[in-house]
Amino acid sequence: MTDETLFRQAWGRFATGVSVITTLEADGTIHGMTANGIASVSLNPMLSMVCVSHNANTFPIIQSTGRYGINILNQYQKDIGIYYASSSNQDGGRFKEIFKRSKSGIPFVANALASMDCKVVNEHREGDHTIFIGSVEEIQVTEGEPLLFYSSEWKTF
Repeated sequence: MTDETLFRQAWGRFATGVSVITTLEADGTIHGMTANGIASVSLNPMLSMVCVSHNANTFPIIQSTGRYGINILNQYQKDIGIYYASSSNQDGGRFKEIFKRSKSGIPFVANALASMDCKVVNEHREGDHTIFIGSVEEIQVTEGEPLLFYSSEWKTF
């Protein structure tokens, strides 16, 4: 028996870090989404990927701007992760003040464990998602413990 519910349950057994993918709309409005479908693709050249649902508000923005930020959240940033997991957020809302900007202007979540500014170099449409491959152009790293997601629950070490 295989169905979407079982598929989600199976992948829910895979503990992941929590990230917020950030983008900028044409008018400069900050947009973000919580994601765990991220990965390092290559060290040389430095490439990272994010999988974005075609139904996500972030999808057309990344497609049109060709840029995104990956922000790996620390254990104290659960509220940020929850906020950006909702499709109703549009402009950073109560979290506008938490952003710093990369040299290209991509929003970085302040105090995230790591933030990367990525320029899309390739995209692959697969099922109901697109995999965006990004060349990493800027990186910021801080110390701390990660925010985790496991079995549909927010966790820490």
